[in-house]
Amino acid sequence: MLEKKLTEARWTHIALPSCDLDKAIEFYTTMTPLVVVSRHEDKDGRNAWLSNDNQVETPFVLVLVEFAKDKGKQQPQLSPFAHLGMEVPNREDVDRIAAEAREMGCLHWEPLELPAPVGYICALKDPDGNVVEISHNQQVFEEVRTLWGS
Repeated sequence: MLEKKLTEARWTHIALPSCDLDKAIEFYTTMTPLVVVSRHEDKDGRNAWLSNDNQVETPFVLVLVEFAKDKGKQQPQLSPFAHLGMEVPNREDVDRIAAEAREMGCLHWEPLELPAPVGYICALKDPDGNVVEISHNQQVFEEVRTLWGS
């Protein structure tokens, strides 16, 4: 059984403001592998926590925050190059996601092959204008697992 309490310092989340939380949730749950983990609300606004489904061993969360005072005002934090990176297992996944994003009008970079360690990538813009990179063969996951894996 996994320990539920934190036992050492750990990177757990990144938080981004959202001008329309519902649109942001729809974007991330449609265009990325993220699912809603939790939602919270108080007098100042509301937020949603998103993560990979069943990410138990090393939880990492994208926190989207809609402040009541800023509702409807885009505040992109990750642009034009700064981005969230999502790695997919197949090259075809990049092409499929890019095609969906092109159709939705949110494709930021067309798919292209870049030298190692970047790999095959495209990028999307979320409803707030933040950049989300979709990559294949970037090997971030594999390199970290090789370094610290058993």
